[in-house]
Amino acid sequence: MLENVDLISAIITPFDDQLKINFTALERLTNHLIETGNTGFIIGGTTGETPTLTHAEKLGLYTRFAEIVAGRVPIIAGTGSNNTQATIDFTKEVRQIDGIIAALVVTPYYNKPNQRGMVAHFKAVARQADFPIMMYNIPGRTGVQMENATIVELSQEPNIIGIKQCTNLNDIGFLVENTPNDFAVYTGNDPETLGAVALGANGVASVASHIYGYQIRALLDAVKHGDLLKAGKLQRELTPKMEALFLYPSPAPVKAVLNAQNWSVGSPRLPILPLNQKEKLNLAHQLGVNHLADVQSCITRKGAII
Repeated sequence: MLENVDLISAIITPFDDQLKINFTALERLTNHLIETGNTGFIIGGTTGETPTLTHAEKLGLYTRFAEIVAGRVPIIAGTGSNNTQATIDFTKEVRQIDGIIAALVVTPYYNKPNQRGMVAHFKAVARQADFPIMMYNIPGRTGVQMENATIVELSQEPNIIGIKQCTNLNDIGFLVENTPNDFAVYTGNDPETLGAVALGANGVASVASHIYGYQIRALLDAVKHGDLLKAGKLQRELTPKMEALFLYPSPAPVKAVLNAQNWSVGSPRLPILPLNQKEKLNLAHQLGVNHLADVQSCITRKGAII
C-alpha cells in the first residue's frame, strides 16, 4: 500500500483571516506540493494543527482534501487521540471517506501508558476500526515513547501497516531490520532523510517539503540512482534549513514562509502564535536570505539549491 511512497508531506491546514479553514488555499498548495514531487500526504497531523480542529472540521477537511487530491497520491488522515474508544470511533468515520487509505494514530499522550498499554491501544484501534493504521511515535510531543520492541510486536498486526518514527536513526535502522518487509518505516525528522533511506526506510514524512520540495525530491531521486555524492550534498545544504523551520513552534515558521510567498495560508490557531517581525527576520537569516519572500529564489525545478 505504501511501498513506493517516499516523500510524504505532513500538510499544514490553511486558515483565512477569521481562522476558518481556507479550502481555496489548501487546493492551491496541494497541487503545488504534488507538482514539486510529493508522493503522499498526511492530513490532520501535528503540522496540520489537529488539536485545534473540531470533530466536524476534521471530517470536512479530510473529505474536501480527498476530493482535491482525487486519487493522484495516497492520503493518510490523523485520527489518533489519548482516548482509545474515541480513536476507534473516529477512525471508523474516516474510513468511509473515499481516497483515505490509512489512519495516522499517535501514541496516547498525557495518560502516559506503559508499553503493554500501548500494545493494547493500537491493537484495539487496528482490530475494531478495521482500517489500515500508521502508528506515530513522537515522544517530543506526547511525553511517552513507544519502544522498538513494542513497535516490532505491533508490526505483526495485519492492519498496522507502518510507522512515522520521530526519534533517531538508530531506531530507524532497528525497525527496518526487525519488522516485516511490507511494514513501512518513515522518519518524521527532515534532517534524517538521507540517513533513513540509506538504512532502508521507505522515506520521510516531511514538513520542509512545503518549502524545499524540489530539493528533497532531487535528494531521494539521487539515492535511487545511486548518486550518493549528490544526495549527500543536498542533505548537507538542506539540513540547516530544515532545522531552521523548527526554530519556533511549528507550523508557525512554515506558514510564515508560505505567506511571504503569497500562498495565503493564514496564521496558526492559538496556542501557537504567528511569528513576529524579529522572529521572521531571524528565520530568514537562518534560511540564508534577507527576507522570507526570497526563499522562493532558492528553488529551481531541477532541485538545485542556489
